[in-house]
Amino acid sequence: MKTQIKAKSVSLAVALSLSSGLALAEEDVAMEEVVATASRLQGTAAAVIEERKNQAFVADILGSEQISRTGDSDAASALRRVTGLTLVDGKFIYVRGLGERYSSARLNGAAIPSPDLTRNVIPMDIFPTSVIESLSVQKAFSPNMPAAFGGGSVDIRTKSTPSEFTAGIQIGVGTNTNNSDGYTYTRDESGLNQAVSNAIVQYKGDFSVRGITSKDGISADEATLVNKDLLKLFPRNLELQQESLDPDYSLQGHIGNTFDEGIFGGTIGVLATVSLDKKWQYREGIDAVIKPAPEIPANCKTHYDSLDDLGAACHETRTDKSVTTENERLNGLFTIGYRYDTHNISYTRIYIEDNEDESSIGVTEKQEGNATIVEGDADRSYTFDFEERSLDVDQFKGQHTFLDFMGIGFDWQYTESQATTDIPLKATYKFADSFRNDGNNFHYTGSEVSGGNGQINYEFIEMDDFMKSWGGNVNLPLTIGGFEIELKGGWDFIDRARYYTTSSFFVNNAGAPISVDSTSEDTADILSYYDNSLGLTNYLTDSFIDNNNVVLAFNEPDIDQADDYMAAQKVEAGYGSFDVFFSESWRVSGGLRYESFQQVALEFTSSDLSKTAIETLFNAEKVQQRTINEDDVYPALSLTYIGGDYQLRFGYGETVVRPDLREVVPVSYTNPLTDILTRGNVSLVSSTLKNYDMRYELYFDNGDNLALSAFYKDISKPIESVLRVGDAAYSSTFTNGESGELYGIEAEWLFDLSGIASGFFTTGNVTLSDSEVTIAAANAGSLTNATKRMTGHSQYVVNLQLGFDSADGEHSGSLVYNVFGERIIASGIGLREDAFEQPFHSVDAVYTYYPDFNSTIKLKLQNLLGEDQEVTQSDIIVRSRDRGVSMNLSYRYEF
Repeated sequence: MKTQIKAKSVSLAVALSLSSGLALAEEDVAMEEVVATASRLQGTAAAVIEERKNQAFVADILGSEQISRTGDSDAASALRRVTGLTLVDGKFIYVRGLGERYSSARLNGAAIPSPDLTRNVIPMDIFPTSVIESLSVQKAFSPNMPAAFGGGSVDIRTKSTPSEFTAGIQIGVGTNTNNSDGYTYTRDESGLNQAVSNAIVQYKGDFSVRGITSKDGISADEATLVNKDLLKLFPRNLELQQESLDPDYSLQGHIGNTFDEGIFGGTIGVLATVSLDKKWQYREGIDAVIKPAPEIPANCKTHYDSLDDLGAACHETRTDKSVTTENERLNGLFTIGYRYDTHNISYTRIYIEDNEDESSIGVTEKQEGNATIVEGDADRSYTFDFEERSLDVDQFKGQHTFLDFMGIGFDWQYTESQATTDIPLKATYKFADSFRNDGNNFHYTGSEVSGGNGQINYEFIEMDDFMKSWGGNVNLPLTIGGFEIELKGGWDFIDRARYYTTSSFFVNNAGAPISVDSTSEDTADILSYYDNSLGLTNYLTDSFIDNNNVVLAFNEPDIDQADDYMAAQKVEAGYGSFDVFFSESWRVSGGLRYESFQQVALEFTSSDLSKTAIETLFNAEKVQQRTINEDDVYPALSLTYIGGDYQLRFGYGETVVRPDLREVVPVSYTNPLTDILTRGNVSLVSSTLKNYDMRYELYFDNGDNLALSAFYKDISKPIESVLRVGDAAYSSTFTNGESGELYGIEAEWLFDLSGIASGFFTTGNVTLSDSEVTIAAANAGSLTNATKRMTGHSQYVVNLQLGFDSADGEHSGSLVYNVFGERIIASGIGLREDAFEQPFHSVDAVYTYYPDFNSTIKLKLQNLLGEDQEVTQSDIIVRSRDRGVSMNLSYRYEF
């Protein structure tokens, strides 16, 4: 039963539970629930400190109450509060400056697939905090963890069954300062028409007049009509409208209880949660390509605000963009468990659906000398992109302790999961805009569909990723002489299969340019005529198709340039470990892990699934060439010296980082971080790492604590992306570097400030590090710097938090600051310097009011400084997005 208390040192207890460096192991120790006057969950200082001291391999833990205090709505945002962790693209976690490939994630200890089209790692933003009990981040390798470990491993622990009846609802509303303007459209979710799918097979992807004539034996005129009828089956009523965006909203609810079972004397617990939230975001920014460094003029101009401001350009091309994003997320969790004595089994079902709809307008100037808008033309594009992602998980778990058999413990899990991504609409329209310059102003004189290929591009993508994960652990506690020993062993198996297909189509104008807008108006700058020309994308009417020389082309490459693939992966692992206390001052832990890893990835073209094509796909020699077979033993060792009020830890481990599924198949895709066409490399091999860690922990009598850490990683054959210069654009692939290293120090602390101001506390952490990777000249492509920092590495990361809890328990607040140092987002090529994402100074504020025992009112403000995201090359901005300031107000009622 919940207990109401009047705690004089509430702020200290809360602060200790909030320290981002605290190491907890929720499986091992059950903490008594203590609730302050306003129903806040408080962990006691003594229990938290003991948990931290008792860990052999230090883990950072974020609990649900800690996440609530910082106001983070998903796992990705919450994890950036942990020491040395940074967030990339709002989804991917970088640990100690290492890219997302060097981190792994599990759900309640089980491997799950990723719904991300371009990466194996799980995008953390799909996990709402409403289903999370805690987040565990382990930075030092231990034998019971997967050997695919670089910077750290994240375990997402979902909510378990309650100990008593619980029920509650929460509603919230929010907005962003940018959302007074935005662009919306009527979405078409029908996807690729079945008749078009049948035609791909019928004509083997050749929709040309010659191809249709050859297959059907009809005249050229009849074949042209067939082509035009296929084109009419595509979504064409896509028209942007400018309007103020709707407010964000969220709805959450949960209910659970525990019941006595009368037959065996056990208990049954049940919990169900559901949530729905919808968010809008409008952003303006630029994407640009700078000139090669020797050609950049001094004091060059990145943009022209008026005719009086003309000068030599910094960029070869510059695109001004307006982007509107609608994100809708639905998720549910159901768990049922049975507990009898020292035995516990449970079943959990998790379903997450995350849909994102993005529309954008871009105007591109080719800045050779002065901007081409001054010279008379610019390119305009409209993009409509709707993506549906889902994750469906079924998990069975059990924990058993046999007290009559030497206290042997046994836990196990079996998990089946499926991740899917479906893009039923991705369309890009291209136009050529004309301008006239009278010396005083710009005059927009119209827009046309140019002659040539690719004036409209349709793309439809589907991906299914299936995974089975099962494993278990057995532990035996022993006391022999003066030694306290725990022996542990376990196994871990993963079976995974992925199937990915994409179908791309061009609408080509085989004739002369076609005017679609003859409007004439004055314009002060390149963006001002957007609002009066939003309807251009609905020009592709039946009448237009019938009366103009536009044709549909299936943009499917041949087998040598396939864009579909299938892949399978199998991991079999086992480990043995020990944990020994000898004397009161020394502890040694370690063990060995054996892993067998098998993977095969094969590309194919969905337009040709003939017997010959299938025989080619599954050719034994090709399958053997594309198969990765690895097996190895990975050691881990940790030594801890336990002083009176401090601990000193030393750790060593050997691990591996393997290429992503998509990185080893020769299929091209657009990297969402760089917008560069990227292609896999079948020659990639795994990277091996040697990890060294040292940590000093100091505990004060009043509960304050300080931790200082140092780490070093020696990486053999690190995987890096390299760019190449083509005839018309950049492209990217992957290669193994010769060597790499990462080293740094970390500091984290917690201090009660009640001596200065009652109710206040501070917690924070700082990471300082550096890295270097060397790529052989033969593999460096067109890289400007073959020796450089590792992609994605930040030389510093800072997290600071100032918290407050009122003595009466009715008010709490947090002011949270986060910043990361500049990091390479794309390596420079063709005498261009590396592109660096610039530091983003994030300041968030959260205020919570508890009017009574059951109610909670929370106000969140994010990005209070109004910072923009920027990427620079040679100190010139090549990408920017404004984020605006977000506000959210919520009300929660607990029954």
